[in-house]
Amino acid sequence: MIPEDLKYTEAHEWVQLVSPGVVRFGITHFAQDSLGDIVFVSLPEEGTAVGQGDACGEVESTKSVADVYAPIAGTVTARNDVVETSPEAINDEPYGNGWLIELSVEDESALEALMDAAAYKAHTEGQ
Repeated sequence: MIPEDLKYTEAHEWVQLVSPGVVRFGITHFAQDSLGDIVFVSLPEEGTAVGQGDACGEVESTKSVADVYAPIAGTVTARNDVVETSPEAINDEPYGNGWLIELSVEDESALEALMDAAAYKAHTEGQ
C-alpha cells in the first residue's frame, strides 16, 4: 500500500513531482487509516507561500484533527477542492483523488532528503 514512485515525510505526507518545478502532495494511507473517517478538510488558498515543515492545512476526522505540513517549500498553485466538499475521497484514494495541494517549487533537490517507500515503510512499522 506504499507506492514506490513517491517520496514521504515523517509526518505522513506523500509527495510526487508532477512536472518540472511542481509537486503534488497529500496524506498517506497510514495517516488516513490512523485518523479514521475524514469529515472535514481545510486547505490554503492558491498563491500562499509555505516553508518546508509549515502547517498548511487541517484534516479532521471522527477521532481527531491533524495538521497537514508542507513537505517542501513552495507556493500553492492548486488545491484539491474535491476533498473540501467530499473529504471521504482521502479515505477512498489517498494517493489518487484524495491529493491535497500542488506547489510550485524552486528547489526540487529538496525532494532527495525525503524518504523513499522502503524507508517510509520502516518508519511506519515502528508506530
